Amino acid sequence: MVSLVKSLRNAILYKGSNEFNKQELIGILVFTLKLMDVKSAKELIERGLKSGVIEERNGVLVINEELLEGEEKRECLRDEMASYIARAIGWSEEDVLEEAGKLRERYGELDEKILVYLFGMDKGIDMSRFKDRLEV
Repeated sequence: MVSLVKSLRNAILYKGSNEFNKQELIGILVFTLKLMDVKSAKELIERGLKSGVIEERNGVLVINEELLEGEEKRECLRDEMASYIARAIGWSEEDVLEEAGKLRERYGELDEKILVYLFGMDKGIDMSRFKDRLEV
């Protein structure tokens, strides 16, 4: 699961602007920054549009930097939980995030941090330390 926040922040830093056309953003993410493949870049843009971090205005994708900061806080908790789970079961954080993403098939379109929390619970890990920090 590619980080929405880190990828978009890097694209903004590279271009020096928060406005892109779709092909330009894909090109920056894939070919210039080499962060992902084309399919992943398209999925990342869709995730950004769904979450409201990216808005489409007259064919131009505009990244809302205030919402991006909110996403960053959510990803921070998600990454912290993924690290905790990875240490507990001896996996890499990336593997934990990837497997947690597969829970969408079972639970539907839930926030990534909720999926990571559920994945930890599913693996029998005590996730109570994160319960109060989850916003549902």
